[in-house]
Amino acid sequence: MENINGGNRKKAPGNRTINVSNEEKKTLRQTLTVINCPQKLDNIINRTILGNTFQIIQYMPVAFADLIFIDPPYNITRDFNGVKFNKISNENYFKFVQAWLPQIIKLLKPNGSIYFCSDLHSTAVVQQALQEHLHIINRITWQRDKGRGAKQNWKNNMEDIWFAVVNKKNYYFNVNAVKQKRQVFAPYTENNKPKDWQMSDGGKFRITHPSNFWDDISIPYWSMSENTPHPTQKPEKLLAKIILASCPENGIVLDPFLGSGTTSVTAKKLGRLYVGIEMNEEYCCISEKRLLNANANKTIQGYADNVFWERNTYNMQKKSGQNHKQPSRKNPIPTTLT
Repeated sequence: MENINGGNRKKAPGNRTINVSNEEKKTLRQTLTVINCPQKLDNIINRTILGNTFQIIQYMPVAFADLIFIDPPYNITRDFNGVKFNKISNENYFKFVQAWLPQIIKLLKPNGSIYFCSDLHSTAVVQQALQEHLHIINRITWQRDKGRGAKQNWKNNMEDIWFAVVNKKNYYFNVNAVKQKRQVFAPYTENNKPKDWQMSDGGKFRITHPSNFWDDISIPYWSMSENTPHPTQKPEKLLAKIILASCPENGIVLDPFLGSGTTSVTAKKLGRLYVGIEMNEEYCCISEKRLLNANANKTIQGYADNVFWERNTYNMQKKSGQNHKQPSRKNPIPTTLT
C-alpha cells in the first residue's frame, strides 16, 4: 500500500486519493511559480503560483481573465492543512471580502464572468459584496451528496454559486456546451416516433437545458481518481459546467483560491488556459501532480460526448457507448453571446 503524504499511514486498497510523497515534492516544488513584482501575461499562464493571493493580485496584468472562479474560505472555522480560518461576524466577513474583491475584478475582461462560491452562512454577504461592483445574473444552488444530519435542523447539503458579470449586455455564455442528458420515464410519442427524446441501448433520454439547481454533482471521495486531501475540494464536473458555459475555448480561467487544483485541471482538460494561486505548498504540489496526470487522462466523471449525465448512470453511459470517449475540445457554437 502507498504511504499517505510521505508518512507512516497507509492507503487502504482501492483508495485513489491523490497525495504527494516527500520525493515528489522535491520535483514538484520546482514547477511552482513565485512572483514578487509586476508580471507579463506569458509569465503566469498555465502556472500554479505559490503565495498569498492578496499580495500576488497586485502584480498581475489587468483585464486578462475570461472567467474567475472564486472559492474562498467560507465564514466557518476550518483548518486547511495547518492554516486555520476562524468564523467571524458577518460584518467582518463582508470587510474581508471587500478587502480583495475589487482588486480581483480588475483582472477580469470587460465581457468576463465571475462565479463566487458561498454557503448558508456566507451567501447573503457574498451577494451584497458582488452587487456593489458587478451585475448579478443568477444564483446557482448545487446539492452535495454529503452532509451531516442534525437532531433539531434540516440536513445542510446545499451551497450557492453566484454568477456575476461586468457588463450585463455583453458577456459570454454558451448554453449549448452545458446541456444535460436526462432519463425519460414517461416518454411522449408523435406518429409512433419519439417526441423530444432519443432511444439508445442505455435507455430513453432527453437532452435538456440546464437550470440553476444542480443535483447531478458528486463530491469527490476516496475511490475517485480526482479525490485529494483538501477539506473543501470542488468536483471537476462542477467546474466543467462553469468553464464550458462562461469561458471560450483557449480563453483564460483564473482561480485566486486554487486549493488542490480542480479549476486548473478542469480548464486544462477542456482546452482552456489557466492561472491558479494558492498559499499552501502541499496543495500546490498536489495541483501540479494532477495537472501532469491530466496529460494522459482528460476524462471528467459525469461528462461525455459533450453532455452532462445524471449521477449513478455509469452503466447507462457504457451501454450508450459513450463512457470511454474523451471530452471534445470543439464545443458547440454559443447560442447566447449577449
